[in-house]
Parts: sequence; C-alpha cells; structure tokens
Amino acid sequence: MSDNINKTGITIKCAACGEKFNDLTALATCSKCGGLLDITPAMPALCSEELQNLFDSRVSIATMRGSAAGRSGVWRFRELVLPISDADIVSHPEGNTPLLDRPVISKFAGVKDLLIKHEGFNPSGSFKDRGMTVAVTQAKRCGATAIACASTGNTSSSLAAYGAQAGIPALVMVPAGRITMGKLAQTVAYGARTLLVRGDFDDCLRLVRESSEKLGVYLANSLNPFRIEGQKTIMFELLQQLAWQSPDWVALPAGNLGNTSAFGKALREAHGLGLIKRIPRLLSVQASGAAPFAHDFANNFAKRTSVRAETIATAIRIGDPASWDRAVAAIRFTNGVVTSVSDEQIMQAKQVIDSSGVGCEPASAASVAGVRELVARGIIAPHERVVAMLTGHILKDPEKLLNTNDGHGHPAANAPIEIDATLSAVERVLQNATKA
Repeated sequence: MSDNINKTGITIKCAACGEKFNDLTALATCSKCGGLLDITPAMPALCSEELQNLFDSRVSIATMRGSAAGRSGVWRFRELVLPISDADIVSHPEGNTPLLDRPVISKFAGVKDLLIKHEGFNPSGSFKDRGMTVAVTQAKRCGATAIACASTGNTSSSLAAYGAQAGIPALVMVPAGRITMGKLAQTVAYGARTLLVRGDFDDCLRLVRESSEKLGVYLANSLNPFRIEGQKTIMFELLQQLAWQSPDWVALPAGNLGNTSAFGKALREAHGLGLIKRIPRLLSVQASGAAPFAHDFANNFAKRTSVRAETIATAIRIGDPASWDRAVAAIRFTNGVVTSVSDEQIMQAKQVIDSSGVGCEPASAASVAGVRELVARGIIAPHERVVAMLTGHILKDPEKLLNTNDGHGHPAANAPIEIDATLSAVERVLQNATKA
C-alpha cells in the first residue's frame, strides 16, 4: 500500500486477498493477486433525512447555471462516489436521465406499474458515461498518460469522449466486424486510436488487460472500481426520482455485469445509510446466446462458466463477464433473479419500446423482455412496481432499424416503402395504414 496521504477518505481494498491501496492508485485490479478492487466511500456524518435533503437540494435551477460537475447526475452524489472538488472532475455533465411511463410498454410486459429509466439520454448515448466520468477523473488524478478499454461499442464511445475532454490519449480495442457503425463512428470522431481486433470482446478484454499490466496504460473497463462508483449513481438517481421509495424490482440488461454489480453496491449503501427502508430485487437479463451468468444462477453459482457469445444484442454479446464475483454478491444481497431471453424476444420488446416513442438499442430491450418473461412465469406479480433500465440510445444500432428483416426471417417493423411520385401512391399507403 502506498504511504501517500489518502485525501478523500475512501478505502480501496482487494475483495480476494484484502490488500489495501491508496486513493491515487492507477490500478484496476489487485497487484498482489489479480482480484477485483472494491471501494468503500467515507460515509458522510449525516442522518438519512439530512443526506436526502443534501442530494435533493442539488436538483434545482441554481445547479443549471453552475459547473459541469455541479450539474451532473453523477457528482450530485459525490459524497458516496469520490468526494473531490469541481476543479478536479472531468464531467460533460452526465446523468439526469428521465424516468418514463408508457402504458403500451407496461401492457406488453404484463405489469401495471412499469417505469422506464432511459440511460440512453447520457452525452455519448449510453449509461457508460456515468462510470467514465469517475474513471477518467481518477486517471487525471493519478497522472495517467494514456487510457484504454475493450469494448463492444458503448464503452469505446464514452472513453473516447471523456479522454478527449481530459486531454488524455485514448486507445480502444473492439472486435473486428462485430461493432455497429454508429458506435464505431462515435469512437473515431472523438479521436480515440481504434484497434479492430480479430476476435470477440473477451479477446479484446484479455489484450487490453495485458496492455495495462505490461505497457502501463490506465484500464477503463468495468473491472476498474471507479467505473462501478459512477454507475451506481443510476440507482441513487432512480431512488431520488421515486422520492426515496423503493420499487419492488429493478430490471437491467446484463453483459459484463458492471451494472449488476454497481446496482447491488448502491442498494447496500443506500440501505445502510437509511436513504431507503426496503431493498428492491434485481433482475439481470442476458441474451440466450450470451448467458453464462444466467446458467450459473440456475446452478446456484456453484461455479463460473463462459460461452462463445452470439446475439443480435451487441452491447451484451459477452461470454466471460469480468464482474462475475461482484454481480453474484449483488444478486444474493437483493434476493435477485438472473434470466435469459431469446433474440426474438429482445427484438419484439424493442419494437414495442420504439413504437411507443421512447426507442432503444437492442440490448436495452432485454430488460423489458425479461420482465415479461418473469411475469409469465409468475415470479413478478402484475401489481408490483418495476423499473426497467434502457442502457443505450436507439441510434446506437441503426442498422437493426433499417434491415429488410429482423434477423429471424420476419419483415422489419415499419420498413420504408418505396413509391412512385404520385398522390395515388400516397393515398394507397394511407389506406393500408388505417387498416393495420
């Protein structure tokens, strides 16, 4: 452990061997045993009501005129994330994402009270910005000369954007031919050096971890504990939007398991501080073609498995989740459930979400598909209050919207129609639309 003075009061400790690290560490994993690092914030000396009032006071018209960090839906909760000054923070700002109510989605899922938390409203279009603002802030604090990540697209977009803002060169590794053009275009436009790796995401993650260990670049994947600290603010903000009244369930897509881990950590801290009185159950939803965590849950997490992932939901096309240990703890703490849904179920849910005027990338729709699946199985009751996470913007994967079929041999929903330049052609389309 470094002898430098810990100025933030946070504790960084290896979950496997207990080794402690200074708060200016550039490590993403334990240098002693390779285990995952956990951060324990310096809990504020405020009672639950005072802490609620502090966080609520930061959601005001005054914050709209302040610094980016002051307006951020992440740094609003800095006492539970990383208590540092605005001047040291790299923020767009991010967060402040909406909680939506769409009856058509609720009806589809079979739940009367279903709310949608849409993280696609973040600056780069996904929830990744929540963790990246904290990870890149830490990179800046520890003097990193380069930052790197492996990605299926969203992490690379976010890292590229925040790296550019911080003035730190960014290196991203993505699986060649397995990243959508929208995400690749973002990454390139923001200025990251992009490497197309001949392999899948798990190959990219292995390579970036080796680069971190041997070449000294700062690792910004969700292995990084500061990423988790940022992503847990999704849950804090959600609870705040519900006046600190917990829902019965929170459903989320599950790939590398960073959010599952972060949500469990957030709920443990919120309950321990008295911000909430009741702990909601987590529902982590994987695509059936990339479902090692669902398989392990069905076997009571007796052992960790991996698969060669294949799914239309590219953002969760991960066969060996890096945050497995943390996610197991989160599911157990919340009495949660892990399930998987087919690509067809995902795209069916996406069509409903899109046509409601909300929209999301395919992986996001797994949360709603998972809720529907658990309602059908009698695990979620129709009267229970459920919040489903949408993790990415609809334009993250535009190819899926414009393909001539949905990947299952079915015509694409609302496919464009080519017509002659005549009024009668327009009239025929309108007549057909009214019959549909």
